[in-house]
Amino acid sequence: MIKSCPICQSKREVCFNATILRKYKVDFLYCETCGFLQSETPYWLKEAYNNPISDADTGILSRNIAISRKLACLLFFLFDKEGRYIDIAGGYGILTRLMRDAGFNFYWSDLYCKNIFAKGFEAVDDLRPFSAVTVFEVLEHIHDPLVFIEKALYEAGTSTIIFSTELFEGKPPKPDNWWYYSLDAGQHISFYQSRTLQKIADRLSLQFYSNNNIHIITDKRLNKTCFRLMTSRFSHLVSYYLKYKMNSKTFNDHKMILNR
Repeated sequence: MIKSCPICQSKREVCFNATILRKYKVDFLYCETCGFLQSETPYWLKEAYNNPISDADTGILSRNIAISRKLACLLFFLFDKEGRYIDIAGGYGILTRLMRDAGFNFYWSDLYCKNIFAKGFEAVDDLRPFSAVTVFEVLEHIHDPLVFIEKALYEAGTSTIIFSTELFEGKPPKPDNWWYYSLDAGQHISFYQSRTLQKIADRLSLQFYSNNNIHIITDKRLNKTCFRLMTSRFSHLVSYYLKYKMNSKTFNDHKMILNR
């Protein structure tokens, strides 16, 4: 039985099937109304997450460095540069460490992955509320994204989530025509269009902004020109300017951890 779309409750149809983990034949369901594409109920995830971060994710460092530059620009110009932020599903803690090095008050959270690079800066309840939640390269792993986002915002005490995920437009790409399905790893189960994310924002009565696969759902009205600039290649140059405007937490964090 095919359940209705978890985002807009519309009827879905099987769009195609594909082989996951090189052995499971899986149906992918598509919602014409909001453009959400999703696997059938992912019964293979325990096996797929034997290693929480796939060995094939060779872009993990370069991706986090690029994201940290854009995120620093966004927080400096459009949000509270002195605020507290929580990176949920934060993996090894790479982004949290990079953002603290850049001078932002970031904390780490992840239910399944070991914190390696941001030890001592795990998020705890006493830190709430946070100015925003960040969730990078995570939504493609989530089977019910609306519930996930709603819960993340509530638990962080904020109305802003900043995230990334690759988008497609129009009809879903065929399994062999889009690398982002990542079928051999088996962890990517949900895929979005811009209108899908807009629908999520609408359901939450929030604003939606998107550029270069950086997305924001928030209660704030942002300057769209600034948002586009800070999520473009221009952010690479601006990030050097921020080094002179922000005070890195690297050495203070070092002393804090030693004093513990």
